[in-house]
Amino acid sequence: MITAKLVQELREKTNAGMMDCKRALEEAKGDLAAAEVVLRKRGIATAAKKAGRAAKEGAIASYIHLGGKMGVLVEVNCETDFVAKTEKFKDFVKDVALHIAAAKPVCVTREEVPPALLEKEKEIARAQIKGKPPQILEKIVEGKMDKYFSTICLMEQAFIKDPDKTVKDLLTATIAELGENIVVKRFTVYELGQGEAPSE
Repeated sequence: MITAKLVQELREKTNAGMMDCKRALEEAKGDLAAAEVVLRKRGIATAAKKAGRAAKEGAIASYIHLGGKMGVLVEVNCETDFVAKTEKFKDFVKDVALHIAAAKPVCVTREEVPPALLEKEKEIARAQIKGKPPQILEKIVEGKMDKYFSTICLMEQAFIKDPDKTVKDLLTATIAELGENIVVKRFTVYELGQGEAPSE
C-alpha cells in the first residue's frame, strides 16, 4: 500500500514531483530506498535527453572567500532566461562557485585537462609501479588517472556539501528538476598574490 505519507517522504528526500514519487514507489513496491534509485535513474535519463540542447542563457556568479583574499567567477548556462531567474538555478550556480573556492578544481571536465599535465601525471603513475607486466601496468595507470581526475576535474569531484555525490550528480539532479539542459561552461579562481609577476 503506497500511502500519502510515504509519497511525501520521498518527495522531501528527492524534490521530485508527487506523481513521479508515487510511480517510483509503485515500481519499487513501497521500498523508499529503491524508489529513490528509480527516481535518480530517471533523472539521469532526463538529463541525458537534454544534453544536446543549446544552452545560451544563464548566469555568471562570483564568490569571495577568506575576507577578500580569494575569489571565484563561474559561468553556468541554461536554455531559457525563465530558468536562469529561478531560485533553484541561482542556488545551483552559487553552490558551484562555493565548491570551486573550496575544492580548487583545475578544469570542468577531464577532456579539458592540459595534455602536458596529463602526460606528467601518467609518468608519475608509471614510475610508482615499475616492474609490472605491461597490460597490468596500463590498468593500474588508468585507475590512478581516474583518481587524479576526481581531484582536479570539477564534474568528478565529490560535492563539498554532500560528499556522497559528485558535482556531476548535482548537475544531473538540477537538470532533471528544472527540465532544461544546464552546462557549467568555465570558471576562474583568483587568489591574492598568486598572479604572475610582471616581466622586467
